Amino acid sequence: MDLNRIDLNLLVALDALLAERSVTRAAERLSVGQSAMSATLARLRRLLGDEVLQRRGRTLVPTPLAEALVDPLRDILARTEALLSAREQFDPATAERTFTITANDYVVTIFLTPLLVRLAEEAPGVHVNVVSIRDDYVDRLRRHETDLLIMPKEVFPGHTRYPHQALFVDRYVCAVDADNPDIAVELDLETFSRVPYLAVNIGQLPSSAELRLDALGILRSIHVTTQAPLAAPFMLRGTRMLMMIQERLGRLIRSQAGIRLLEPPVPLGPLTTVMIWGQHLDADPAHGWLRERAAEVAAELLS
Repeated sequence: MDLNRIDLNLLVALDALLAERSVTRAAERLSVGQSAMSATLARLRRLLGDEVLQRRGRTLVPTPLAEALVDPLRDILARTEALLSAREQFDPATAERTFTITANDYVVTIFLTPLLVRLAEEAPGVHVNVVSIRDDYVDRLRRHETDLLIMPKEVFPGHTRYPHQALFVDRYVCAVDADNPDIAVELDLETFSRVPYLAVNIGQLPSSAELRLDALGILRSIHVTTQAPLAAPFMLRGTRMLMMIQERLGRLIRSQAGIRLLEPPVPLGPLTTVMIWGQHLDADPAHGWLRERAAEVAAELLS
């Protein structure tokens, strides 16, 4: 196929069509008319010798060929954007850019909040879209739908396939209501397994604390399960329940939540939070600036 005869803007249109699975929404995304997008779809069909999108009931679904093109296409477009932006000088004081950061509530509270303050001071034109970690966080990273994924490396062993940098280390401790009469200063394994337990899930997935306890074969008497990790410590007030919490978060909110922190009956190992990004962003000066600011805030957090 002779690339000189191909309008490479078709790749942008194809990406929009496959993402939106709608001619109308793809047209809105690229700010063109619906008739123009329909004509572009017809050109893509002729070019690829494939329907690209097929009607199934009231919806359009990608053909097998189109589905196979999704990841390579996004990689090509992301690398092209990075190639062009690498030639530009990045001035945070005047730049306009939107970064998407994927993180859980713990990272948002402990780390992203001071980072956002730093970014606002240096780059008033830079906007940040914070996305909660869902079950598809790996797909979002692979599809270049996030600029930074920030999470514990112990939860995502596959992080080594991507550029990454360690930010800070934490550990799990136990938390109970400050006036809990059943638990004194020390907590043994028998008591831990016996008292009512508050378990925390992240979406449909158990938290890393629950996974570690399961791996060690430590039993819990689970009375309550929640998908609200930040609200969980406040649910301990007036109860005899116990939960696991990251120490930095526990120390930050223990006065407001009215909780007491205790050493766990067995150590659960470190919790190392890392930032992870796509290879295509390595040479992006704006993204490099974002990583530098993140590393600075992490260093201050450690100190």
